[in-house]
Amino acid sequence: MSSGFPENPYNEHAWIVGDPVIGEGTWIGAFTVVDGSGGLTIGRGCDVSCGVQIYTHSTVRRCVSGRRYDTIDRAPVVIGDHVFLGANAVVMMGVTIGDSAVIAAGAVVTRDVPAHAIVGGVPATVIGHVVLDGDEPRIVHGRPPDA
Repeated sequence: MSSGFPENPYNEHAWIVGDPVIGEGTWIGAFTVVDGSGGLTIGRGCDVSCGVQIYTHSTVRRCVSGRRYDTIDRAPVVIGDHVFLGANAVVMMGVTIGDSAVIAAGAVVTRDVPAHAIVGGVPATVIGHVVLDGDEPRIVHGRPPDA
């Protein structure tokens, strides 16, 4: 039985449009929107949890102008390697997320996220950082000491 979503190699219940570049070992959960229409790169070994929405376009200006502004705005999104995107997080167009970052469940990412940062909230802000010491990653709340 068909889900009605375009076929993709990640999850039959994910909606993937455009031509995103998705790295090896990346997992994409069900009920996600992966919009590659404005340019999207997702790195290696990422987890895109269920319900995540990644947008590379916006029709806001077209809509509020009564279609007098007849352009769909587009800007690429770049997601680094080993990034975790929590359930129902939203990534807006034009954002870059650094390697090994964590996007908390329900966060709305409207600006760039540094590598190893943990962000949460609406709009998303830094709430912690990831420390990689050998095989045991640590999640530390609060800003990194060098920030």
